[in-house]
Amino acid sequence: MDTLTRIERAIERFEDALLSKMFPSEPVELLGALRQECDNQAVVCSSRRVLVPNAYDVELSDEVYEELSRHGKQAGQTLTDSLMRHAEKQGYEWAGPLTVHVTKSSRVPNGRYQVAATPLTHIHADAFSDGPQ
Repeated sequence: MDTLTRIERAIERFEDALLSKMFPSEPVELLGALRQECDNQAVVCSSRRVLVPNAYDVELSDEVYEELSRHGKQAGQTLTDSLMRHAEKQGYEWAGPLTVHVTKSSRVPNGRYQVAATPLTHIHADAFSDGPQ
C-alpha cells in the first residue's frame, strides 16, 4: 500500500507542476481550494463512510477565466480529475455524480476565484411522477 501512496503523491506533484508551467499560479491554488472545500464539507456518517458534496461551483475573476479558457476544456477536466483523485485517496464517497461548474464573475471576494460546494443527489425521472397509478 505504501508504494501506491507514493505513486499517487508523485502523480499529484507532477500534475501540480504541469499546471504551474501551463498557467500562472491560479490553477494550482484553485486545486488546493477545491480540495479544501471538499475536506471542509465532509460529513462522517460512520467509521467507514464519509460523504462529501458532489457539486462544486467555481467563480473566477474575468482575468483568471480568460487565462484558463485559452487552454480549452483541459483546465476544467484537470480540476475535476484532481478532485476525484483527492476524494478517492481520502476514502470519500460522493453525494451523487461529481460536477465542477466554472463561471466568470466580477464579484469574487479575493479578486481571483471563489469555490463553493453543495451536495446534490441524483434525481431520478420517476421522482416527477404523480405516484403509482
